[in-house]
Amino acid sequence: FKDFPLLAWSRLDCKDYLSELLRLEGRCGVSENCLSCRRQPAQFRCDDCFGLGMYCQECIVVCHGNNPLHRLKKWNGTYFEHTTLKDLGLNVQLGHPVGEQCSRPRPVPKGEFVVVHDNGVHVVSLTFCRCETAGTYFRQLLRIRWFPATSDKPRTAATFCMLEHFHILSLESKISCYDFYNALSRLSDNTGLNPPKTRYEQFLRMVRQWHHLKMLKHSGRGHDPAGVLNLKEGECAVLCPACPQPGKNMNVSSSVPRDTDALFVALDANFRLRHHAVSSNETDPSLSQGWAYFVEDSTFKKYLCDHKNDVQEKSTCSNHNAVNMADVKSKKSCDATGIGMVVCARHGMRLPNGVVDLQYGERYVNMDYAFASALHHSNSTLLKVSYDIACQWHKKLHQRMVKMPPSVQPNLHNRDITFLVPKFHLPAHITSCQWAFSFNWTKGIRRTDGEEPEHGWANINAAALSTKDMGPGHRRDMLDDYFGNWNWKKLVKLGSSILRKIKEAIPECNEHQGDFEELTQSLEHKFPEQLVKWKRQVEEWEANSTKPNTFEVKSTGITQASIRLQLAKEEAEISLSKSEVPLHPDVTAGFFISTGIDLEDQQQRLREATRLGLSGTDTNQVRVQQRSNILMRRIEAWQQVQDLFMPGVSTLRDESTQVTNQPHSLADLLLFLPSQINGKTVCPRKLEMIEFRLREGQAFDALNNIRQGLCSRAYMLKFKDRFLCGQGANTRARNCVKTLDVKIGSATTRYRMAYRALSTLGPSLGQVGWKHHLR
Repeated sequence: FKDFPLLAWSRLDCKDYLSELLRLEGRCGVSENCLSCRRQPAQFRCDDCFGLGMYCQECIVVCHGNNPLHRLKKWNGTYFEHTTLKDLGLNVQLGHPVGEQCSRPRPVPKGEFVVVHDNGVHVVSLTFCRCETAGTYFRQLLRIRWFPATSDKPRTAATFCMLEHFHILSLESKISCYDFYNALSRLSDNTGLNPPKTRYEQFLRMVRQWHHLKMLKHSGRGHDPAGVLNLKEGECAVLCPACPQPGKNMNVSSSVPRDTDALFVALDANFRLRHHAVSSNETDPSLSQGWAYFVEDSTFKKYLCDHKNDVQEKSTCSNHNAVNMADVKSKKSCDATGIGMVVCARHGMRLPNGVVDLQYGERYVNMDYAFASALHHSNSTLLKVSYDIACQWHKKLHQRMVKMPPSVQPNLHNRDITFLVPKFHLPAHITSCQWAFSFNWTKGIRRTDGEEPEHGWANINAAALSTKDMGPGHRRDMLDDYFGNWNWKKLVKLGSSILRKIKEAIPECNEHQGDFEELTQSLEHKFPEQLVKWKRQVEEWEANSTKPNTFEVKSTGITQASIRLQLAKEEAEISLSKSEVPLHPDVTAGFFISTGIDLEDQQQRLREATRLGLSGTDTNQVRVQQRSNILMRRIEAWQQVQDLFMPGVSTLRDESTQVTNQPHSLADLLLFLPSQINGKTVCPRKLEMIEFRLREGQAFDALNNIRQGLCSRAYMLKFKDRFLCGQGANTRARNCVKTLDVKIGSATTRYRMAYRALSTLGPSLGQVGWKHHLR
C-alpha cells in the first residue's frame, strides 16, 4: 500500500477514524462536574471552542462573553441537543466592555437580534447603549465588527469575519450569495425542520455595501479630504505598474517616445456575461457610478441613443461575424448581450473605464466608447492597439472619435497608433491582413501576442450565471469587484512573473541572436549586394509602413476572375467594332470556355458527393441524384453551344460512346474542351488560347487555396493538441480538420487538371513561361 495511500487508509485506518467521529457524539469521558467551578453538573459543550471541556450553565455563559456567536450543545442524558447562548441568558451589551453595566440601556424589541456569522445564522439578545459617548446604533455595531443591515434601527447584522470570508470565496470561486446563504442556514439547521430566521435580502444588501466599502478603502478614498462623493471616474481602478504611466512611473517628456514607452492595449467582447432585462437603473443604481472599470452609465446611454441609427460597414476581409452580425441581437430577453473591454495587452490588467455593455453584437459604437474612455486616462503618445477585427475597426476611427462626448473624447492626432490583430485570430483573416496587421512583423512588439483578453474571460465567465439576473447596478458593481480582484492578483504577482519571463527570454535572445549573426555572415559572402538591399528595404518599411513589406510573400495577381474580366472587356471591344460575326447571339467564346471549366469543376464535386452518398442514407442519395440531374441538363445545353464553336466535337462524342459500348457516368463524362481533343479534330486557336489563359488563372487560384488550407490545417491541429481535451471537443475538432482535408483535396484536383491542360496547350501555343511559376 506504500504507493497507494488512499487505498491503505481505506483498508487499515478508516474504521478507527469512524469510531473517533462517533465517540465525539458522546461525552468523551469528561468529568461529570463543571470544568471551571468543579461544583455544578457539566451539561454544556461548545462546538467552536478548542477542546472538549464541558461546563455548567453559569460558567459557559461567563466564558462566552466575548464569543456570543458560538454554537452550544446540551447533554440530555442520552445525546447532545442544540441550544443557544441566548436561551442560556447571555446578553450582548454594546458601548461598554464585557461585564460592565450600562446606565442607559436600550434592548432591541422582543430581545431578538439576528446575526449572520460564518458558522450560521444566530439570534442573540442585544442591548444598545444610549450614553452620551456611545454614538449612533449602527456605529456601536460597527465598533464590535458587526455590519448592520440598515443604518436606522438595525435588527440584523453580519460579522466582518463572515463578510470577508464570503468576499474572498466569491472572488476565487464566483459562488453566488444565494448558495452561500443557504450553506450558512444549513450550518444552523441541516434538517430544515427548524430553519433560522430568513435574512437573505438583508444579506444581499450587506454584501454589496461591504464590497463597495472595500473598493473605497483599498483605493485610499477614506483619507481623501474631498470625500467619497467627489471621486472622479476611474479613480478606484487598480492601475498596471508595468505599463507606461506618464507622470507616475515615467517622466513626462516632449521628446520622441521610444518603443519601450509604448502603451499596449487590446479590445475584445464577451457574450457570456449577458444581463436579462430585470429591474432598472432607477430601482437598482450602481454604487460606484463609473469610479472603477465600467463607464459612467448615464453618459454612455445618452451617447448610444444619439448614435442608434449609425450603420456599420460590412467587412471587406473575411466574413467576420463580429462585423457583419454586429447589429443582430441574439437574446431578445436581454438588455445587455455581453460586455466589451479594453485591457493592457502585455500584462492583462483591465483599464479604468474600459468596460461597456453591449446591446446587440460587437458594434463599433460600443467598442469605440470603451476605447475612448480607457484612453482618456492615459497620456501615452505611442500606442499599440490589438483587436481581432482591427483591420476593419480602425477605418474612419478618427472621424468616429470626434463624435465622442467631451468627457471621454481622446486626442488621437498627436498619437502614433499601430493597429494589430492578435496572433491566434490572424490566420482567419485574408492574406493581405495577415501581413499588414501581424505582431510578428511589427517593430517594437517583442513577444506580445495580443490575446490577453482571452486569458481573462476564462476567469470571469464563471460569474455569468450569478450576475445575469441581478439588477443592472448590482451587476456592474459585482463585475467591477471581480475586475479589481483580477488586477490586484496580477499586480502582486507581477514581480515574479516578469522575473520568470526574463530568465526565459535572455537565453532565447542569445540563441536567436547567434543564429541571426551566423546567417548574416553566410549571406555576406554569397550575396553581399542583396543583403544590403534587404536591410535597406526592411529599415524603410519599419520607418514607413506604406513602403513595400519585404517579408510579404508576393503573388502573381493572376486569378481566374481577373482573366474572365479581361476576356469580357476584350469581347466587348470586338462587339463594338463589329470586326467578327458572333456564332451565338448570347454566348461568347470566353463565356463558352469558362462555362465548360465550371462544368468540369461541378463534375469533380459530384464525384466526391457520389462517393460519400452511396453508403449514406436515402436522403443523401436523393440529394446526389438531384444534383446529377441538374448537371446533366446543364451539360446538354452547353454541348448544343459547343457544336457551334467546335463542330468536329460531335463526332468525337459519338465515337467515345461507341468505343466503350456503355453509357458514361456523368461525373466521368468527357466534355472535349480544347485541351482534351489531343489533335483528333480541328479546334480554333482562339479557343485554345482562351482556355490556356483561364487554366492559368484556375491553377493559381487552386494553389492559393491549397496554401491557405494547409496553413489553416496546421493551425487547427496545433490548437487541438494544445487546448482541447475530452471526447466531444476532439470529435468536433477532427470533423473540422476532415472538412478542411476535403477542401484541400478538391483544390489539389483542380490544380492537377489545370496543370495537365496547360501542359497540353502550351507547346502548340508557344507558351513556356508559365512553368516558372507553376510546378
